[in-house]
Amino acid sequence: MSVDSTTTDPVLVLVAHGTRNPRGVQMVADMAEVLARQVGTTRVAFVDVLGPSPSEVLRELSEPAVVVPAFLASGYHVHTDVPREIAESNHGNVVVTRALGPDPVLAEVMFARLRDAGWQPGEAVVLAAAGSSDRRALLEHRRAASMLADRTQAPVRIGYVATATPTVAEAVSTLRASGHTRVFVASYLLARGLFHNRLADAGADGVADPLGVHPAIIDLVADRYLEGSRQLATVGRSVQPAYRM
Repeated sequence: MSVDSTTTDPVLVLVAHGTRNPRGVQMVADMAEVLARQVGTTRVAFVDVLGPSPSEVLRELSEPAVVVPAFLASGYHVHTDVPREIAESNHGNVVVTRALGPDPVLAEVMFARLRDAGWQPGEAVVLAAAGSSDRRALLEHRRAASMLADRTQAPVRIGYVATATPTVAEAVSTLRASGHTRVFVASYLLARGLFHNRLADAGADGVADPLGVHPAIIDLVADRYLEGSRQLATVGRSVQPAYRM
């Protein structure tokens, strides 16, 4: 998937997980289209389920590239899959940025989604994340929950949709058992799909929409890209091309 515009800047390679859900695929395509208008030539790659892979996209590029992992935490895909794909591409001038989360921008978007879902100040919240077996990602989920608690000024617990515990339903039950009569779920997911659909069965009073193609999310990706572009400019002044993480 490619969205192009006339530019001399590095190519933005937006790397997503991949999904069989067409709404999730369309969300990534929509994000790439908006980003192309904002920062220039944008390509999309997937680390699982779909293609093209990051290595396939990079092998097609002769220009410098900034790889932005569209992940909400730095788990296995960010730490292992993305670097391996770049190494396999043999592209000599690539920078990989930080993942999108955790970040206060994401907390702000979740706060807006919660308000749209009917959440009121003081009501308890479960931050619903996909989950991970990577301890680093779980720590980043805790940081994301802390950021959301700071923004909402309300109790926030973490619940996981797939990997890791507690589940979202268990987190909702825990909050109710501690005296909270109304509990809402903040979807710490980028797009609608199987994981988001499961949140409807968690027993909460409301479920917020996923993060989606929010203008603040687009700006966050663009900021990551600009960070990477500045790193590439520094690398460009050296004798040897380089890959930087």
